[in-house]
Amino acid sequence: MLSLALVTLAFAQNDSLQDPYKKDNEIKINALFLLLGAIEPSYERNLSESSSVGISMLITYDQENFDSDLNYYLSPYYRMFFGKKHAAGFFLEGFGMVISYDERQRYFTGSEFDPRLVIEEKNITNVALGFGLGGKWVTKDGFVFELNAGLGRNLINNSDSDVNQLVGKLGFNCGYRF
Repeated sequence: MLSLALVTLAFAQNDSLQDPYKKDNEIKINALFLLLGAIEPSYERNLSESSSVGISMLITYDQENFDSDLNYYLSPYYRMFFGKKHAAGFFLEGFGMVISYDERQRYFTGSEFDPRLVIEEKNITNVALGFGLGGKWVTKDGFVFELNAGLGRNLINNSDSDVNQLVGKLGFNCGYRF
């Protein structure tokens, strides 16, 4: 009876020390954008050994250093992994994006001898779909490092906008799997 209790206790201890590769939740932050004047946190949930879903949100806090008209974006994504470890290695990604940016139109009015520069600003919200790829590495302690890039196309507000119809995602993400 005592040996049965010890064996049960040993198995109970092993269950509490779950393999960090097989945990299903991740929180990450894009270290590259932190240096450039924006913050992009993300959450990812592993669905299986080879797929996951997640969401990221970028908010600019320093427009001068970020050097973009981008205000924010919210981007859900689905990833398919091709590595040997649980939800790690090379991946392909499909993403959606709701994006807000400022558009500035500049033109001259008045006569040839008295030109006046007019600058009109408006906030535009758009929706995009795209694809990306990247790589993810997970340490034994559960720390996550990820490089990714993606390219998508704006789907609405394209006819009245001079802004590029393509959107991009780029990241060096650091985080933790729990």
